[in-house]
Amino acid sequence: MISRVEVQETNKMIQEANLDVRTITMGINLLDCVDSDRGKLNQKIYDKITKSAEKLVQTGDDIGKEFGVPIVNKRISVTPISLVGSGCGSDGYLEIAKTLDKAAKATGVNFIGGFSALVQKGMTKGDRELIRIIPEALATTDMVCSSVNVGSSRSGINMDAVKLMGEIIKEMAYLTKDNSSMACAKFVVFCNAVEDNPFMAGAFHGVGERDTVINVGVSGPGVVKRALEGCRGADFETLCETVKKTAFKITRVGQLVALEASKRLGVPFGIIDLSLAPTPAIGDSIAEIFNEMGLEHAGAPGTTAALAILNDNVKKGGVMASSYVGGLSGAFIPVSEDHGMIDAVNAGALTLEKLEAMTCVCSVGLDMIAVPGDISAETISGIIADEAAIGMVNNKTTAVRLIPVIGAQVGDTVEFGGLLGYAPVMPVNKFSCEAFIKRGGRIPAPIHSFKN
Repeated sequence: MISRVEVQETNKMIQEANLDVRTITMGINLLDCVDSDRGKLNQKIYDKITKSAEKLVQTGDDIGKEFGVPIVNKRISVTPISLVGSGCGSDGYLEIAKTLDKAAKATGVNFIGGFSALVQKGMTKGDRELIRIIPEALATTDMVCSSVNVGSSRSGINMDAVKLMGEIIKEMAYLTKDNSSMACAKFVVFCNAVEDNPFMAGAFHGVGERDTVINVGVSGPGVVKRALEGCRGADFETLCETVKKTAFKITRVGQLVALEASKRLGVPFGIIDLSLAPTPAIGDSIAEIFNEMGLEHAGAPGTTAALAILNDNVKKGGVMASSYVGGLSGAFIPVSEDHGMIDAVNAGALTLEKLEAMTCVCSVGLDMIAVPGDISAETISGIIADEAAIGMVNNKTTAVRLIPVIGAQVGDTVEFGGLLGYAPVMPVNKFSCEAFIKRGGRIPAPIHSFKN
């Protein structure tokens, strides 16, 4: 039972500290749509998505108004399309991407995720065909998001897939060069991808999930920052307790919204993702939390420790508020979506190498980072390999969402708009890893993968 005091605290967090429910994401299983006839396959996909999610947006809007909690996005995730469309060829996959886009627009959601492949141990012919068509699919659709899982702690890292990722990221950057290489913002490369992630661009509906499910992603960097303002100068025990208590309150809001959406839509509740997701708005920044902790800028010595504290205590507080915590859960550190991170880059405090170090302790990885358009495909693959290695060895999810902006150079600023914000173009190590990437094959799983 939620008390009057909790309601009052929640209202204050919404009004003064940018608390919101970042997304309600409906996961939809498309395996029962499989058909050897491409026309029937696409019709089944369209019909199932539009029928399952026909009331998703309206329900989210109604709950937001009735409860006074902003619900920023309504999204759909589907079964990885490499499984649904296996055997349909590149043209068939492109047709499915356009069907997904059409269905997303019909339901009114913000994005649809799941144009994805899981290739951590090897690629099938169908996986290769889907991956090769991702650049064109994302360049010719508006709502479709894509991801590829190239590694896991159990399987190691598929370096053939990693090499291919660099090539397709360069291709999608070129295909959307007149729009700030925007296709790259809709694509994520994972290691240890989770099956119940509600956040784009990496969301897909895992094969172990129910037919349909509701997953909710909460947010609230501004709420955490405001809470920490009340314990300036206090010791780390006090700081940690403050973050835990605040995360508990944030998660309670998400739990309330998730259960209500589940009830109204008649769809089982899946998970609450606790990830603190920043926006370009002032006061809604992970970097500002670091400032409040005592760091002059994100990237200063101590930043990785500060992020570890934040990530761990957000999870500790959240799991006390909901029995079904999942997704990625922790703290995102995107550059373009966080004005404090942007300021740190512009001040010279935050580099790509420091961001990589921070990914050892955060929820995901290198997220929404703009780099010069002349970066080589092999360098992109090298960055992906580094992140995948961090995820594989540490048994955690890591990801890369890198945007080579064609025509842009270090120091330029690129506008993406909306929640994606803007980003300074960051420098990249100039030394080559080409011979390393061209070795191919698979990096074996680490010794601690043998847990049976």
